[in-house]
Amino acid sequence: MANVTATKPIANRKPIKWWNIIVYIVLSVGSIAMILPMYWTIAVSFMTRAEAIAFRWLPSAPQVGNYAEAWREAQFSEYFVNSVIITTITVTGIVIFSVLAAYAFARMEFFGRDLLFSLLLATIFIPEMVLLLPNFLTVTWLGRIGPIPWVDNWPALTIPFMGNVFSIFLLRQFFTQIPNDLFDAAKIDGAGHLRFLTSIVLPLSRAPIMTVIIFAFIGSWNALAWPLLVTNSADWRPIAVGLTNFLDEEQQRVHLQMAGAVITMIPVLLIYFFTQKQFTEGIALSGLKG
Repeated sequence: MANVTATKPIANRKPIKWWNIIVYIVLSVGSIAMILPMYWTIAVSFMTRAEAIAFRWLPSAPQVGNYAEAWREAQFSEYFVNSVIITTITVTGIVIFSVLAAYAFARMEFFGRDLLFSLLLATIFIPEMVLLLPNFLTVTWLGRIGPIPWVDNWPALTIPFMGNVFSIFLLRQFFTQIPNDLFDAAKIDGAGHLRFLTSIVLPLSRAPIMTVIIFAFIGSWNALAWPLLVTNSADWRPIAVGLTNFLDEEQQRVHLQMAGAVITMIPVLLIYFFTQKQFTEGIALSGLKG
């Protein structure tokens, strides 16, 4: 007897809902809108100057030499080293201070804790541009009374960003989800807050800490307005400032500017590529509970 494949009656099949089609269309349009600028940046980086000005979508012949020329003219060799140093110091400071502050808000009892945390969260809504002038006056004053100048030096480019409110909030939300039984067991064994933090909390918090590192790295690596404000020379300016070397009124060097932009994006993309799993887990596990 021949095998007859059972098919679901057409009448019983669920019809395609019209709002699902709308959702797919909206998601597709959004995806194209996000991918298109990235594609255009990479495509223009391989074009000649004439092709870039003509807004072509594909280069007639890939100009790989644009990257070497952009690296040389923008002095990326110097700016790249500056960015690595500044980003390393900033990320290290953010992780240390965020972990300590988040643990204090999550696991320690002290007067005014909730009020202080609420005031800290309120600062997230203050626009960054509003804080430029107060921060500039602060680092200028600290440089006058301190042993080393802050302006046009690494302290002004790193220290003001080590108190990152978003990182504190993200870690605090995760720390509050750690069961109290673990702390009670550690306390019975004679462990204090510092031992509990280093031996239990940090090993359990690798995913959210990696998320903090990624966000801190991106913010420090792409900084532009603040470095231009607190530096007077190229000695400590980061790589994002190097892209401004292609902005002049005499000629449009869009192809070199896009090549420099791709060079600037490569470290960020590599960091995300190798930490994608931890980044996704950190977002999923943190901030879902109060």
